Amino acid sequence: MKPWEFEWRRASKQPPPEHGIKVKKAGSTWWGQRWLDALELVLRGDAGRLARGRSYARTGRAHDLNVTGGSITAQVTGSRPTPYTVQIELRALDEATWTRTLAAMAEKAQFSAELLAGRMPEAIDDVFQAAGASLFPRERADLVTDCSCPDSGDPCKHVAATHYVLGEALDRDPFLLFELRGKTRDQVLAALRAARAAKTPPASSPRAKRGAKKAALEAPRTAHASARSKAPRVTAETYDRLPSALPSLHFSFDEPVTHGAMLKQLGAPAAWQGAQSLADALSPLLSAASEAARRIAQSEPAAPEPTPTKAARFRSSSASKPRNKKSTRPR
Repeated sequence: MKPWEFEWRRASKQPPPEHGIKVKKAGSTWWGQRWLDALELVLRGDAGRLARGRSYARTGRAHDLNVTGGSITAQVTGSRPTPYTVQIELRALDEATWTRTLAAMAEKAQFSAELLAGRMPEAIDDVFQAAGASLFPRERADLVTDCSCPDSGDPCKHVAATHYVLGEALDRDPFLLFELRGKTRDQVLAALRAARAAKTPPASSPRAKRGAKKAALEAPRTAHASARSKAPRVTAETYDRLPSALPSLHFSFDEPVTHGAMLKQLGAPAAWQGAQSLADALSPLLSAASEAARRIAQSEPAAPEPTPTKAARFRSSSASKPRNKKSTRPR
């Protein structure tokens, strides 16, 4: 064993910094979990180092996370006084791939709607794969890692800790994954809006006016004919019966991953002049309202109070009557 390695192994760990990022649950979304899977499938890391990396992430040893384009940097406090510097590079997709992918995403309004709601569409990678790529790392060349620690393992526990911290950040903001691949949130949304606007003729164009006029003329006739063909015959016996069973309704009251995600994606309006962002100002109110609504929706009806027994009613009525005081007048 080399002298520096002996000193490195013998040194006690520094306490986690106060501004460390404590990971509570990385991979709470499907896209966050998919990112964590890359650590095991693409990097093929050692199980022991991965476990120590998870422990580092949970105790807040990773800090100063910075994501710029496809470059991820962080500081990780370990056994020496100076934190280790971690850098992860994710290969950006070329412009031709992005053009094909964004054009395919613009074909479905669901992609824009889910992204604005702070969710990554589950079919998103199918679109990227159709364009000959993948949004998530698939091979070792997609990820380049580096750490200033003397451990020769790849990934070391400091790189693994940064990977888990980034997984939780992706849970909160799916647009980070686009940024790691070369496009910012504003660039993606602007491209989707432009592509969808190009497919929709202006309302004032002659073609749009002719289409609207034709639809207005045909709609009443079509609706009337459809109603006549589908409406069942009503008799005195079937008047108060439903012609078919009502569809079952399903509701989900799970707590959202990110409160106020829509406000964060839309950004602050031009008239907003607050010291903090509009999303940060309203997020606590939205969170409290959401939690109150969830508690009301999941609450059970209050149990009825037990009916008092005859003896209990007698005791209650006796206690409510004023007692006669003894007379103090002399006899």
